[in-house]
Amino acid sequence: MPRRPGLDSAAVVQAAVELLDAEGQAALTLGRLAERLGIQTPSLYNHVDGLPDLLRRLALRNLQALAVCLGDAAIGRAGADALLAVAGAYRDYIKQHPGLYMASLRASGTQATPDPELAAAEAGVVRVVLAVLASLAVEGADAIHAARGLRSIVHGFATLELAGGFGLPLDCDESFRRLLQTWLAGLAAENT
Repeated sequence: MPRRPGLDSAAVVQAAVELLDAEGQAALTLGRLAERLGIQTPSLYNHVDGLPDLLRRLALRNLQALAVCLGDAAIGRAGADALLAVAGAYRDYIKQHPGLYMASLRASGTQATPDPELAAAEAGVVRVVLAVLASLAVEGADAIHAARGLRSIVHGFATLELAGGFGLPLDCDESFRRLLQTWLAGLAAENT
């Protein structure tokens, strides 16, 4: 079967990202993806090695994009300003790419077979957060705990926001800012 002109692995992954972000994780099947691309399902195997390979590529894409997003937000900032900027960028990223983000939550270290490329991409995200925390004098094990806390705060807030979980007529940006300020105050108190 001839290949569709212009279709390559990158285009397949991009179409999967768009499908995920538009319709969520349940919509991502090889059949739906092939339909979206205007090809037969077996033709996808010219570009990806099945659904597990596609999911791996999506996780890699998510981690690489997230690392760039957080790094860009942190550039030229330090301390609380950097942390607030990174948290805001992280929240915006989740809201802009909800399907991709949600499909890529599992850490590579929890998989049966180690994946050095995914681990390196994860490390890129963590490196940005740890650098920001270091600018707040939070290092070592304390920084890992703080990074987990920050991830939990941003993930929880953004996913509740996406799900329509904040129905009261108050500004969500202000709620998010207050939450982070409170967390920062606790972090500072713990590290003094």
